[in-house]
Amino acid sequence: MSDRLPPLTALRAFEAAARHLSFARAADELGVTPAALSFQIKSLEEHLGQPVFRRLNRAVELTEAGRALEPGAREGFAMLTAAWRSARKLNDTSVLTVTAGPAFTSKWLAPRLFSFAQENPDIELRFSASLRIMDFDRDEVDLAIRFGQGADEGFYSRVLIEEWMAPMLTPALARGISRPEHLLELPLLHQDDIAFLDPPADWPAWFKAAGVAADRTAGTHFSQADHAINAALAGAGVVLGRVSLAEAHLREGQLVMPFDLALWANATYRLVCPEGMEVRPQIARFIEWTAGQVAEIEALTRRQSFPQPGV
Repeated sequence: MSDRLPPLTALRAFEAAARHLSFARAADELGVTPAALSFQIKSLEEHLGQPVFRRLNRAVELTEAGRALEPGAREGFAMLTAAWRSARKLNDTSVLTVTAGPAFTSKWLAPRLFSFAQENPDIELRFSASLRIMDFDRDEVDLAIRFGQGADEGFYSRVLIEEWMAPMLTPALARGISRPEHLLELPLLHQDDIAFLDPPADWPAWFKAAGVAADRTAGTHFSQADHAINAALAGAGVVLGRVSLAEAHLREGQLVMPFDLALWANATYRLVCPEGMEVRPQIARFIEWTAGQVAEIEALTRRQSFPQPGV
């Protein structure tokens, strides 16, 4: 029995028809007539020596042979599509698609867009704000900004920001706050999206580092860190704010840090892309640009004090 494959067009017709279980919908997707699609299916069945579809009155269903062929055909065309998309992207240096979490996109990336656009007028920057870990090929993403404590094995990865947290509140609320225990008199705002950090970087950990016995640290909880920061901006309480998201508000004086004690998150924001793609012109220029955007965070970091591990 020969392993010679049937024509690619016949396999493509089969894959579409098997996915839709309809010759008419498959023909419409491929831009051919139903008669032409039926001809391709018949050609494949002649190569195989048996039918792959059972024709019913108003539908089709896969035969045993069709069910055996369908998974490989589907996966094969998906891989071909991804490879073709990757090859085409190598010729396109005018578009850069970046994915990052919604909070980081809103608080750090979006406000800086004008700067990047001014410096790189030939690059069309596109953002995909999502907490989902995107697939570079399937989701057509060039570069990801990822946050966490894990590694990025098998990818190019460069640290952008080493995250830390410190108490932050409006200047009005900060009046009269001279000792860490005074913060317990204010509503405490919590960020549940960093509950995965190990060791924890939360209010109990900060008060412990400050030498304050805090039996009660209850308060309002937010699922997103930027929402907690927005609440602090509105004067709703004091947040153990993340410097990456609050830097602009600190710079503009909307929020202040009454104490220089901060907690390392032991987590970083990293610029991640497939190995070798970091040298593509638009990606390299974005990486270089981001390096110049973290100077203020680095300056703030130098002014903070951090407890030793285990303290």
